[in-house]
Amino acid sequence: MKKEIHVQKSPLTNTIYAGHLINGGSRWGENRTDVTGEACAAVAQHVLANGEPVMVTGNGKPLYEITVRDLTK
Repeated sequence: MKKEIHVQKSPLTNTIYAGHLINGGSRWGENRTDVTGEACAAVAQHVLANGEPVMVTGNGKPLYEITVRDLTK
């Protein structure tokens, strides 16, 4: 069975981690990796490519609206 990669933010350090969960999803496995910079850059690129703000929903209800301003232009 293939292990799924999960992405979560640490409530203590505000760091975004990617890796595999163990113990039924309650703990990180040993290969947890800090992906904060890469994750933020990927989201910014996704929003820019979308051409308009991106709505993030949960249970069918809007939770967040993400907008990005390109500072290189």
